Amino acid sequence: MNVGKNKLSKFADMEVFSNVLQVPYHQLEHADHAIKGNWNARFFKNELPIVLELGCGKGEYTIGLAELQADKNYIGVDIKGSRMWQGAKHALDHGLHNVGFLRTHIEMIDQFFAPGEVSEIWLTFPDPQMKKTRKRLTSTRFIELYRKFLKPGGIVHLKTDSKFQYSYTLEMVKANGFELLANISDIYAQDNIPEILQIKTYYEKQWLGRGIPSKYLSFVPHQEPLIEPDVEIEEDTYRSFGRGALTVD
Repeated sequence: MNVGKNKLSKFADMEVFSNVLQVPYHQLEHADHAIKGNWNARFFKNELPIVLELGCGKGEYTIGLAELQADKNYIGVDIKGSRMWQGAKHALDHGLHNVGFLRTHIEMIDQFFAPGEVSEIWLTFPDPQMKKTRKRLTSTRFIELYRKFLKPGGIVHLKTDSKFQYSYTLEMVKANGFELLANISDIYAQDNIPEILQIKTYYEKQWLGRGIPSKYLSFVPHQEPLIEPDVEIEEDTYRSFGRGALTVD
């Protein structure tokens, strides 16, 4: 099967997978989706807390978390359906009933979740968007979006290879007086690493193999007006050459 046909086959699967929700953009132009506020009742059919992974790619981290913590529901969110297929297929094949996938743009995420419906958000190795603050998934623009549906005390987790993303997010947390729960500049240099941080995706293994440490932050974004940090953040030099030519200073 060639690449084009393989993609078409995956798209066809995604249309019928019971653990996938994908919605054409035009259906959300004038109204929120009917699943908003109803994920527990209609999708998972349980009352477990809901955790999102935004920008889930192939769903490796979503699946890993769901396998570790059966007492929570996990939803991987991405716009690339052919990538997400892998995680959705794995969940179905292995009977993981606490896993779902949502295909949509992250900018539209509040049209799918009601206030207080989500307990935690995971951001795993997002593009640091060094030149475009508004596209950065830990920018105040996106934090404001997340707070629309995070429950009071809800947690945001960031796991990243990017020193820029890590440093920027830490400064953003400090500037806004958020509650910082964890701050680890090199996860695998620690003793007694929590299981939820030991999940390694395909790309994380590549970064680690090139000597680039994984970093982790978790914080509670309190309900206050937000400000962007007024500091200069040193950019990642290796990304300026493209991800295919990583170097370490």
